Parts: sequence; structure tokens; C-alpha cells
Amino acid sequence: MTVLRIDFDSEFVTVEEGDNESRFPFATPEAFAIVSKAWLRLGWDTKYVYSFTWMGRPIIQLPEDMIRMQEVVYRLRPDVILETGIAHGGSLVFYASLLKAMGHGRVIGIDIDIREQNRKAIENHELFDRIQLIEGSSISPEVVDQVREMVGLGQRVLVSLDSNHSKAHVLAELEAYAPLVSPGSYIVAADGIMGDLVGAPRSGPSWDFDNPREAAVEFLRTHDDFVMQPPTPPFNEGVTSGEVTYWPGGWLRRVR
Repeated sequence: MTVLRIDFDSEFVTVEEGDNESRFPFATPEAFAIVSKAWLRLGWDTKYVYSFTWMGRPIIQLPEDMIRMQEVVYRLRPDVILETGIAHGGSLVFYASLLKAMGHGRVIGIDIDIREQNRKAIENHELFDRIQLIEGSSISPEVVDQVREMVGLGQRVLVSLDSNHSKAHVLAELEAYAPLVSPGSYIVAADGIMGDLVGAPRSGPSWDFDNPREAAVEFLRTHDDFVMQPPTPPFNEGVTSGEVTYWPGGWLRRVR
């Protein structure tokens, strides 16, 4: 059993594992990493990400992940951002707002079931002129062919996979959409944190091996034109360097 103690009087974080004890001052990267891991788990249990919207639409994403994504979008300035999994449309609107601000690019969103109220809200949104919707399975040949036609040749493409999070489904999405990713850009398999949550509320007993992070690892075994490489922050005057993310192991960068 692991016991975590946070002492605000002494300003130390203590981790007890059996007979072993480690203590870290608050102002250290180690203390920050330990508490961040606990915070991520507690946030999952309490549905923390279900408390945010972007320009009126529920986004259901960890804010830290979206801030990191906007850094990547601003640097890459993609012609197309492709997202599988639409839900309420918040992340589609998020991407569309970034592209609108930069004056360039469009978003393609795919979902097997775009609920009527969500479709209506997205289509009536002031940023819908930057958004294209496809209803269908993201791994069906018909949908994949449709996306390829919509993207066309010579486009700078960034892909976010956030639909069905089973290993088999994400691996099929990686195989289908990785060829569209531009060299230097990314295909991101969201919610690899599932692999760390077995036994938590709202988890499944097979999540330790049936998750997007495992799909990414499997994909990389046969695709040496991609590497697992989270983006480097363009600005960091702090002492921390690790990720605070729901997407561990999910950033796959195309190197050629």
C-alpha cells in the first residue's frame, strides 16, 4: 500500500511504501509530480473535466491538455485539424477558434452518433464556418475514404483521436489516419491515462492493457516514421518538466 502525506506546516510531501519513506519539499519537481499524479486520479473520480465549456459548448477535456494543444496548433498552423469523437462539440469549437484567430484552417469532426441537440448547437455556432461534420464510424472504410477526399493532397494535418478508447479501435484509427499526418505534425491518442486507473470509479478491469496508450505502443512497433514525443513547451521558467495530462504516451510525432 502506498500512503501519500501532504504537510502544509512543514511543506513536505511524504510517500510511504511499506517500510520505505521518501520526503520531498514542496518546491521540488518530485513533489509536484507526486501530487499531480494524485490530482489527476482524483479529478477522474470526481469528473473534474465535465465542468468546463469553450465558447458555450461543453469541452470535457483537461485544461492542461488543451493549453498544450493550442501551443502545437499555433506553431504548426495546420490546414486541417481532424478529430474523432465529437460529444458536445467543445473541442471542435476550441480548434475552430484558434484557426479563426490565425485566419487559416478548418476542422473535421467525426462521430458514430452526433446527437440531434449537439449537431444543432454546433451548426448554429458562430464558428461553424470552420467546422465540417461526418457521422459514422471513424474506422469504417467509407468514412476514411471521405476524410481522405476532404483533406486532399499537400495539406498540413494534425489529428486527435478521442472516440472509442479501446486498444483495437484506436489502433485501427492510427492505421487509418496516420498517413494523413504531415511530417513534423502529430496524431494524438487521447486518454492513455486509462491504463493507470484500474480499480478507480468509472474504470474497467481491462484498462491496464486495453487503452489508447497501448495502441500507440503497438502502432510504433511497425511505423518507424513516427515517434512517441510529447511537444516541448515553448516557454518554461519553472522547475517542472513532466506532463500533467490525460494523454500520456499519446503524442505521436511524424518524423518523415
